[in-house]
Amino acid sequence: MHNYRKVTDDLYWVGANDRRLALFENIHPLYHGVSYNAYVLLDEKTVLFDTADWAVGRQFIENVTAVLDGRPLDYMVINHVEPDHAASIAEILLRWPDVQIITTPKAVTILKQFGFPIDVNRIEQVNEGDTKCFGAHTVAFVNAPMVHWPEAMVTFDTTNGVLFSADAFGSFRSLDGKLFSDEFDFRGEWIDDARRYLTNIVGKYGPQVQHLLKKAAGLDIRIICPLHGPVWRDPDDIGYILDKYQHWSTYEPEEKGVMIVYGSMYGGTEQAAEILASRLADRGVLNTRLYDVSSTHVSYLISDVFKYSHLVLASVTYNLGIFPPMHNFLMDMKALNVQNRTVAVMENGSWAIRSGTLIRECLGQLKRMRILEDGVTMASSLQKQNLPDMDALADAIAADFRQE
Repeated sequence: MHNYRKVTDDLYWVGANDRRLALFENIHPLYHGVSYNAYVLLDEKTVLFDTADWAVGRQFIENVTAVLDGRPLDYMVINHVEPDHAASIAEILLRWPDVQIITTPKAVTILKQFGFPIDVNRIEQVNEGDTKCFGAHTVAFVNAPMVHWPEAMVTFDTTNGVLFSADAFGSFRSLDGKLFSDEFDFRGEWIDDARRYLTNIVGKYGPQVQHLLKKAAGLDIRIICPLHGPVWRDPDDIGYILDKYQHWSTYEPEEKGVMIVYGSMYGGTEQAAEILASRLADRGVLNTRLYDVSSTHVSYLISDVFKYSHLVLASVTYNLGIFPPMHNFLMDMKALNVQNRTVAVMENGSWAIRSGTLIRECLGQLKRMRILEDGVTMASSLQKQNLPDMDALADAIAADFRQE
């Protein structure tokens, strides 16, 4: 049975939700599922914008078939060929063999790599600034390389201001019957999933996102139709998500806050992290979050390091190095181009305490990371003689808050 929704008078969402997938890209946990969005335009010509993951292929095909209601499918615009959006292309070609494909030259190359049975004579390759008229609607094609694959483009309907934004402005979570951002409590319920999606999937490519945002600023965008998550139609909501993307893609913190991430073997480092949080609260620094690096998936840590202005890394020394889960977090920060944060370091060890020095060396490989001179060094556990250093660190963080 079909389950589509109307976006505008002649544009329909024909996607589907996947609540069974445990790991997005086999990496990132999905506790609330994910949607795969695709759209059908009913103009003089019918147009399908992208497809869906094969896991929801049956629902997707039923939706497309129902919206077309016996009409042929004339065009398929492929904005992004990652398999979670392109896997159903072969099924579309089987059911509507006369469909013409519109996509970028780079996408054609990658489609061939994935082995899609596409006749190159039926592909219209488009580049930046090209347009296509389907009747009442004329669309323009805008290149969006590395947001987040090199072949990606976005398609802008110049007639009604709809932007088919590929992976940009998407989010984790299934839609659960709703579609538009104004049908959700997005700012309270969804924003963390949107941030975790963007920062972990596209975080490395901030400059490329900035380039796309500059292009978008010159368009009269009234609706944003991404490939994951809700459709944006409320002007305030569109302004809100654009502002978030501005922060995330320029690596500017969303808000002043302290993220304390600790790696602890037997509880000593964890206790020290808790005590620091209490000392900060005594000084009026209340926007704090504590994370156990061993039990928190790194995608959540990356999301919050993009959110908060200050970071405290508290790590035990392990095999004369950094505690492995903490080291993995640092490597993910480097891989995703995290920068422009104020960082403090706490170290622990029963002998040959080296984690603090090594953490600072890792941080030195990141851009614009300001490392506070104050820190705490513990031998096995926090002792009375460590408390002055703990207070000095809390004072330094609190003073830094007041200066900003």
